[in-house]
Amino acid sequence: MSNISADGMQDAEGRQYHIGLAPGEVAPMVMMVGDPHRATRVSKRFDSVRVERSCREYTSYTGTHEGLELTVLGTGIGSDNTEIAVQELLHCVEKPTLLRVGSSGGLREEAKIGHVVVSTGAVRLESTSLGFVQEGYPAVAHHEVVLAAITAAERAGHPYHVGLTATAAGFYGWQGRTDQPIKSRHAGLPAELGERNVLNMEMEASTLLTMGTLAGIRAGCVCAVFGNRFENRFAEHDEKYAAEARAIDIGLGALHVLAEMDAAAGGGRFHLPARS
Repeated sequence: MSNISADGMQDAEGRQYHIGLAPGEVAPMVMMVGDPHRATRVSKRFDSVRVERSCREYTSYTGTHEGLELTVLGTGIGSDNTEIAVQELLHCVEKPTLLRVGSSGGLREEAKIGHVVVSTGAVRLESTSLGFVQEGYPAVAHHEVVLAAITAAERAGHPYHVGLTATAAGFYGWQGRTDQPIKSRHAGLPAELGERNVLNMEMEASTLLTMGTLAGIRAGCVCAVFGNRFENRFAEHDEKYAAEARAIDIGLGALHVLAEMDAAAGGGRFHLPARS
């Protein structure tokens, strides 16, 4: 008879049911990407890889990048996949920093294809986070992650914006795409959100940010703009991968900045001056 708990969903080694990872196989700094192939592309930038795992749609690599131990985890699409990843990562490593590096659609004219958006918070249009909090609970990025991403973007010299993101429950209906066999009933939503100064729309951030706050960990989101709904244009192949590369640059840079902050803080709060 199995001794695996239907609540815990991990084996005797602590290996998690969906992501296939166990304690000791996940670094404290974790980059989360939607596309599993993006996880592989990120891993190609590592100096070395000590753990490589593929389980269901989850693909992960743990290694070092310029001396910093990192894990990159490809989660697949959607807030439900994100929920599973966050819960299971928390079984594998204590107090991780989770940074989503993804793709998105720009909702305002300035969020052009190829630019990167650093999220300060997210409009919760998904229902996954309702399994943990009520509708009015905010999805807010951790201030240290926001600052680190801004710093990394400045260092890299990439075009970026800072502001609100909207997280949709789907790609077609909830994102108001009308040129489809089944018509969306939210056709005006992208324009409405843009008018309210929401910069971009994607499918994972609000669940990650909500769960990060609940867990008391640092969580944030950096997304490349692959399409601009204001202009109704989607990126060409080369534009898409150039935008992805910029977002990865900023994501990796942000994790290094966070490590710099931690080292400078010496166990204290980085944003407070040292006592004389």
